[in-house]
Amino acid sequence: MIDVARRLFAKKGLNGTTMNDIAKASGKGRRTLYAYFANKEEIYSAVIETEVDRISDKMEEVAARDMEPELKITTLIYTHLNMVKEAVVRNGNLRAEFFRNIWMVEKVRQAFDHEELELYRRVIKEGCEKGQFHVENEDLLADVIHYCIKGLEVPYIFGRLRNGMTEDSSRPVVVNMVRRMLGVKQY
Repeated sequence: MIDVARRLFAKKGLNGTTMNDIAKASGKGRRTLYAYFANKEEIYSAVIETEVDRISDKMEEVAARDMEPELKITTLIYTHLNMVKEAVVRNGNLRAEFFRNIWMVEKVRQAFDHEELELYRRVIKEGCEKGQFHVENEDLLADVIHYCIKGLEVPYIFGRLRNGMTEDSSRPVVVNMVRRMLGVKQY
Protein backbone atom coordinates (compact mmCIF):
# COMPACT_ATOMS: atom_id res chain seq x y z
CA MET A 1 0.00 0.00 0.00
CA ILE A 2 2.80 2.39 0.85
CA ASP A 3 4.51 1.94 -2.51
CA VAL A 4 1.19 2.46 -4.30
CA ALA A 5 0.61 5.61 -2.26
CA ARG A 6 4.14 6.81 -3.04
CA ARG A 7 3.51 6.45 -6.77
CA LEU A 8 0.18 8.25 -6.51
CA PHE A 9 1.65 11.06 -4.41
CA ALA A 10 4.52 11.33 -6.91
CA LYS A 11 2.08 11.57 -9.82
CA LYS A 12 -0.77 13.64 -8.32
CA GLY A 13 0.77 15.24 -5.22
CA LEU A 14 -0.49 14.96 -1.66
CA ASN A 15 -3.47 17.26 -2.17
CA GLY A 16 -4.45 15.60 -5.47
CA THR A 17 -4.53 12.08 -4.00
CA THR A 18 -7.45 10.76 -1.98
CA MET A 19 -7.76 7.79 0.34
CA ASN A 20 -10.15 6.35 -2.25
CA ASP A 21 -7.44 6.64 -4.94
CA ILE A 22 -4.99 4.75 -2.74
CA ALA A 23 -7.52 2.06 -1.84
CA LYS A 24 -8.46 1.52 -5.50
CA ALA A 25 -4.89 1.50 -6.81
CA SER A 26 -3.77 -0.94 -4.12
CA GLY A 27 -6.70 -3.28 -4.72
CA LYS A 28 -7.80 -2.92 -1.10
CA GLY A 29 -11.04 -1.69 0.33
CA ARG A 30 -11.24 1.67 2.09
CA ARG A 31 -11.94 -0.12 5.37
CA THR A 32 -8.69 -2.03 5.04
CA LEU A 33 -6.83 1.20 4.33
CA TYR A 34 -8.41 2.92 7.34
CA ALA A 35 -7.51 -0.08 9.52
CA TYR A 36 -3.84 0.84 9.00
CA PHE A 37 -3.96 4.61 8.51
CA ALA A 38 -6.30 7.27 9.93
CA ASN A 39 -5.76 9.61 6.97
CA LYS A 40 -3.58 10.26 3.94
CA GLU A 41 -1.15 12.35 6.00
CA GLU A 42 -0.31 9.20 7.97
CA ILE A 43 0.27 7.36 4.70
CA TYR A 44 2.42 10.27 3.49
CA SER A 45 4.48 9.99 6.69
CA ALA A 46 4.87 6.25 6.07
CA VAL A 47 6.07 7.00 2.52
CA ILE A 48 8.67 9.43 3.85
CA GLU A 49 9.70 6.92 6.52
CA THR A 50 10.23 4.27 3.84
CA GLU A 51 12.44 6.65 1.84
CA VAL A 52 14.41 7.62 4.95
CA ASP A 53 14.86 3.93 5.84
CA ARG A 54 16.38 3.28 2.40
CA ILE A 55 18.89 6.08 2.95
CA SER A 56 19.66 4.86 6.46
CA ASP A 57 20.21 1.27 5.29
CA LYS A 58 22.62 2.42 2.59
CA MET A 59 24.57 4.56 5.06
CA GLU A 60 24.79 1.67 7.54
CA GLU A 61 26.13 -0.46 4.70
CA VAL A 62 28.85 2.12 4.01
CA ALA A 63 29.73 2.45 7.71
CA ALA A 64 30.14 -1.33 7.96
CA ARG A 65 32.64 -1.50 5.07
CA ASP A 66 36.25 -2.29 5.77
CA MET A 67 37.89 0.97 4.70
CA GLU A 68 39.97 3.70 6.22
CA PRO A 69 37.94 6.08 8.44
CA GLU A 70 38.85 9.12 6.32
CA LEU A 71 37.51 7.50 3.14
CA LYS A 72 34.49 6.24 5.09
CA ILE A 73 33.53 9.78 6.19
CA THR A 74 33.76 11.11 2.61
CA THR A 75 31.81 8.11 1.29
CA LEU A 76 29.12 8.64 3.94
CA ILE A 77 28.80 12.29 2.90
CA TYR A 78 28.31 11.48 -0.77
CA THR A 79 26.08 8.49 0.00
CA HIS A 80 23.81 10.78 2.02
CA LEU A 81 23.64 13.45 -0.67
CA ASN A 82 23.19 11.00 -3.56
CA MET A 83 20.53 8.92 -1.79
CA VAL A 84 18.51 12.03 -0.84
CA LYS A 85 18.78 13.29 -4.41
CA GLU A 86 17.70 9.90 -5.76
CA ALA A 87 14.67 9.82 -3.41
CA VAL A 88 13.59 13.32 -4.42
CA VAL A 89 14.08 12.72 -8.16
CA ARG A 90 12.30 9.34 -8.03
CA ASN A 91 9.25 10.84 -6.37
CA GLY A 92 8.23 13.31 -9.09
CA ASN A 93 5.49 15.67 -7.86
CA LEU A 94 6.17 14.51 -4.33
CA ARG A 95 9.35 16.64 -4.50
CA ALA A 96 7.36 19.82 -4.04
CA GLU A 97 5.45 18.20 -1.19
CA PHE A 98 8.70 17.33 0.57
CA PHE A 99 9.70 20.98 0.55
CA ARG A 100 6.20 22.37 1.29
CA ASN A 101 5.72 20.01 4.20
CA ILE A 102 9.25 20.31 5.52
CA TRP A 103 8.15 20.11 9.16
CA MET A 104 6.38 16.80 8.55
CA VAL A 105 9.49 15.51 6.77
CA GLU A 106 11.69 16.76 9.62
CA LYS A 107 9.53 14.98 12.18
CA VAL A 108 9.90 11.69 10.32
CA ARG A 109 13.65 12.30 9.84
CA GLN A 110 14.40 12.70 13.54
CA ALA A 111 15.26 9.04 14.05
CA PHE A 112 17.33 9.00 10.86
CA ASP A 113 19.21 12.14 11.93
CA HIS A 114 20.03 10.53 15.27
CA GLU A 115 21.27 7.34 13.56
CA GLU A 116 23.34 9.35 11.10
CA LEU A 117 24.96 11.35 13.90
CA GLU A 118 25.86 8.07 15.60
CA LEU A 119 27.45 6.80 12.36
CA TYR A 120 29.63 9.90 12.11
CA ARG A 121 30.54 9.66 15.80
CA ARG A 122 31.48 6.02 15.41
CA VAL A 123 33.69 6.64 12.39
CA ILE A 124 35.33 9.70 13.96
CA LYS A 125 36.03 7.71 17.12
CA GLU A 126 37.48 4.86 15.05
CA GLY A 127 39.81 7.29 13.28
CA CYS A 128 40.89 8.83 16.59
CA GLU A 129 41.54 5.41 18.14
CA LYS A 130 43.71 4.48 15.14
CA GLY A 131 45.63 7.72 15.57
CA GLN A 132 44.54 8.96 12.13
CA PHE A 133 42.31 11.81 13.37
CA HIS A 134 43.21 14.52 15.84
CA VAL A 135 39.90 15.93 17.03
CA GLU A 136 39.20 17.93 20.19
CA ASN A 137 35.48 17.19 20.43
CA GLU A 138 34.22 14.14 18.52
CA ASP A 139 30.54 14.75 19.30
CA LEU A 140 30.64 18.38 18.18
CA LEU A 141 32.46 17.47 14.97
CA ALA A 142 29.84 14.78 14.20
CA ASP A 143 27.12 17.41 14.69
CA VAL A 144 28.90 19.90 12.42
CA ILE A 145 29.40 17.35 9.63
CA HIS A 146 25.79 16.16 9.91
CA TYR A 147 24.28 19.66 9.78
CA CYS A 148 26.61 20.81 6.99
CA ILE A 149 25.57 17.85 4.84
CA LYS A 150 21.91 18.35 5.69
CA GLY A 151 22.24 22.00 4.65
CA LEU A 152 23.75 20.97 1.31
CA GLU A 153 20.87 18.67 0.35
CA VAL A 154 18.74 21.19 -1.56
CA PRO A 155 21.63 22.85 -3.45
CA TYR A 156 23.03 19.39 -4.29
CA ILE A 157 19.66 18.06 -5.49
CA PHE A 158 19.13 21.03 -7.80
CA GLY A 159 22.73 21.24 -9.04
CA ARG A 160 23.32 24.64 -7.47
CA LEU A 161 26.69 23.81 -5.99
CA ARG A 162 29.21 25.77 -8.02
CA ASN A 163 27.04 25.70 -11.15
CA GLY A 164 26.28 21.99 -11.18
CA MET A 165 29.60 20.75 -9.83
CA THR A 166 29.74 16.95 -10.08
CA GLU A 167 30.76 14.54 -7.38
CA ASP A 168 34.03 13.87 -9.20
CA SER A 169 34.93 17.55 -9.49
CA SER A 170 33.88 18.37 -5.93
CA ARG A 171 35.51 15.38 -4.24
CA PRO A 172 39.01 16.94 -3.89
CA VAL A 173 37.51 20.00 -2.17
CA VAL A 174 35.39 17.85 0.15
CA VAL A 175 38.32 15.53 0.94
CA ASN A 176 40.53 18.50 1.88
CA MET A 177 37.76 20.00 4.01
CA VAL A 178 37.19 16.68 5.79
CA ARG A 179 40.93 16.23 6.35
CA ARG A 180 41.19 19.66 7.97
CA MET A 181 38.18 19.04 10.21
CA LEU A 182 39.56 15.67 11.29
CA GLY A 183 43.07 16.97 11.92
CA VAL A 184 44.57 14.67 9.30
CA LYS A 185 48.10 15.64 8.30
CA GLN A 186 48.32 17.15 4.82
CA TYR A 187 50.99 15.71 2.54
